[in-house]
Amino acid sequence: MAASDRMVLGPLVGSIDQGTSSTRFLVFNAKTAELLSHHQVEIQQKFPKEGWVEQDPKEILKSVHECVEKACEKLQQLNIDITNIKAIGVSNQRETTVVWDKTTGEPLYNAIVWLDLRTQSTVERLLKRIPGKNKAFFKFRTGLPLSTYFSAVKLRWLLDNVEEIRQAVDDGRAMFGTIDSWLIWSLTGGKNGGVHCTDVTNASRTMLFNIHSLEWDPELCQFFDIPMEILPKVRSSSEIYGLMKICPSLKSGALTGVPISGCLGDQSAALVGQMCFQDGQAKNTYGTGCFLLCNTGQKSVFSEHGLLTTIAYKMGRDKPVCYALEGSVAIAGAVVRWLRDNLGIVKTSQEVEKLAAEVGTSYGCYFVPAFSGLYAPYWEPSARGIICGLTQFTNKNHIAFAALEAVCFQTREILDAMNKDCGIPLNQLQVDGGMTNNKVLMQLQSDILCIPVVKPSMPETTALGAAMAAGAAEGVGIWSLNPGDLTAVTCERFEPQINPEESEYRYARWKKAVMKSMDWETSEAASNGTGK
Repeated sequence: MAASDRMVLGPLVGSIDQGTSSTRFLVFNAKTAELLSHHQVEIQQKFPKEGWVEQDPKEILKSVHECVEKACEKLQQLNIDITNIKAIGVSNQRETTVVWDKTTGEPLYNAIVWLDLRTQSTVERLLKRIPGKNKAFFKFRTGLPLSTYFSAVKLRWLLDNVEEIRQAVDDGRAMFGTIDSWLIWSLTGGKNGGVHCTDVTNASRTMLFNIHSLEWDPELCQFFDIPMEILPKVRSSSEIYGLMKICPSLKSGALTGVPISGCLGDQSAALVGQMCFQDGQAKNTYGTGCFLLCNTGQKSVFSEHGLLTTIAYKMGRDKPVCYALEGSVAIAGAVVRWLRDNLGIVKTSQEVEKLAAEVGTSYGCYFVPAFSGLYAPYWEPSARGIICGLTQFTNKNHIAFAALEAVCFQTREILDAMNKDCGIPLNQLQVDGGMTNNKVLMQLQSDILCIPVVKPSMPETTALGAAMAAGAAEGVGIWSLNPGDLTAVTCERFEPQINPEESEYRYARWKKAVMKSMDWETSEAASNGTGK
């Protein structure tokens, strides 16, 4: 491409994709959806006690600044003018909970990550106050079961256990937010006029939000005993929230003055990025966890089979809200990270594919990675990880294969639930996320589901979804979401290659292994050492 051509790229949109294991900043061409530049930084996860998962909110923010600056440098090296970036979207790991001091801009505790299990005793205490200890008591208001997964319970734990947070709430200094809120507040000025907001998709994962009235629910806040004044203002997923401000401490300000105008929880962002705008369209994202979302349009559908009802998106202040059914699996890519970091049987995540490909079978070995209990469709916090069916013949290759197979079996469980709830079986699965680069995994997934798996050639659909929301916002208007204007996506297809009988046999064995992982942990043991 000649330099003169480069100048006429037209408007660009930046996308902050803050995930559980890494932060990325990506820049897209608003007219063609082409990815022009990106930068990625891995985020440290802290495990201070068994079942606890934390991250440093300042490290997360610093990683965002670093990714923005580096991606902009790469654009300049390509001779692309960064003043063409007209909007920024934010997509984030959901539920992860941050409380900070609005006068100093400092976090008052580490972020408690969505996977964290320390709140199991908090959940049990709250359940005692619900008639019949019914986990689904608030389901029709929030779409969610009472679980360690959602933000309200994490916030309750912080208020119960962290003196600095209690004090800051009493003094009127505390702000609560999920990662999107922490980032938007910090990037739009922080203690100097930062905007304290969230969008409907992230709010719908707190358990404090009424998904019908689209407002914080006073009764839910009262039940969890959360002061409403610390909550962010809830906005649509596509509108101008505020403008990027320079960050003096990090001397970072390449995009000062650019509006932040899109915000979607990562799974909603992937649904948008996969162009699932029609009722019944679905996608599965393979990240740290695995998340299958099916668009149900403007009606909220409640599951009879352990799925969540969540907000898919609201593409503008005056636009209708759309809902989705969601199947959530806690551990997908995280199992590969565990094989790498905890067992040391591989040095890089890519090696897992190689090990699995060498044997092509788990040789009867099954791995249930219930490290954080089981999410959909079981919602069983007492489960823990197991590897079973071991013989003297089993080696690390078989365990690697069983780990990949576990991701596929878990997806099959939530797809089965989705098909029962929707009544119309999916005839193919649209997939995205980091793990979809693993061809062995994608083929296995097709074999275990007995339907084709379809992967877009540009796998960064989460970041793309946030960019689309930002570019389409009123006052920005550089990205058209009209079906006719959306760029056709090239895809790679994986077709089933084994017979359905073998697939069913393996799936039945998997279900047997899942049963053996249950009722392992009691909360008394889990709360050891918390001083409670």
